[in-house]
Amino acid sequence: MENFRRADARGLCDLRGISFERGVSRYAEGSAFVRWGNTHVLCTASVEDKVPQFLRGSGGGWVTAEYAMLPRATAQRSPRDVSKGRVNGRASEIQRLIGRSLRAAADLPLIGERTITIDCDVLQADGGTRTASISAGFIALFDALRFLRDSERITDIPLKNQIAAVSVGKVGGRIMLDLCYEEDSAAEVDANLVMTGRGEFIELQGTGEGGSFSGSELSEIITYGRAGIKSIMKMQRSVLGLSEKEKELFDRCV
Repeated sequence: MENFRRADARGLCDLRGISFERGVSRYAEGSAFVRWGNTHVLCTASVEDKVPQFLRGSGGGWVTAEYAMLPRATAQRSPRDVSKGRVNGRASEIQRLIGRSLRAAADLPLIGERTITIDCDVLQADGGTRTASISAGFIALFDALRFLRDSERITDIPLKNQIAAVSVGKVGGRIMLDLCYEEDSAAEVDANLVMTGRGEFIELQGTGEGGSFSGSELSEIITYGRAGIKSIMKMQRSVLGLSEKEKELFDRCV
């Protein structure tokens, strides 16, 4: 089993090729573009000096997310949500996941009464769009927090956790890290892990897609996921070009 190779020549616990690029939007306070295998996602972070009704007067801020796939992100064109008059159920579930995950990154009371919206637009989909959106969305969010500090709206970067995500699945009876579309569509078990730099879970979604998984397989899923997220977090740190003070801030998050 250790010598098993996947169709794209990866090992069972290998990530696809991942690259992050910052500052890709001229207007957004933070932005990141991720190429994750053949999945490509653009994330922008927008700062607005307002909060939802339930937070008005609290002094604290909010982080939320929106998610959409471009019409030709997949092999066949999908109509835009605006043409249907509603957000589809899958997109709604994913954007709630992204929002929950990234809210865990920021110390919301220290943002002030501001909302940071992370818009995640999938240009090309080949599996793992939600995990790519979370991992790139964290980069965009951090740059938006930097913007608030650099523009002297807040005194320090209110980072509480470093956040990243990855998928793990069971395909052909084998546990595999970071499923591409072909693997995801054939998976007996599909799981998505969102974790902090301390190794704590923000979210653990695991579903038997026509199969089941044992306790030992769950442990293997978590082991593969932890290793993958650790590698992704190293990439996040590298692309963010942290100052010495910012490195200390990240070190406090592990």
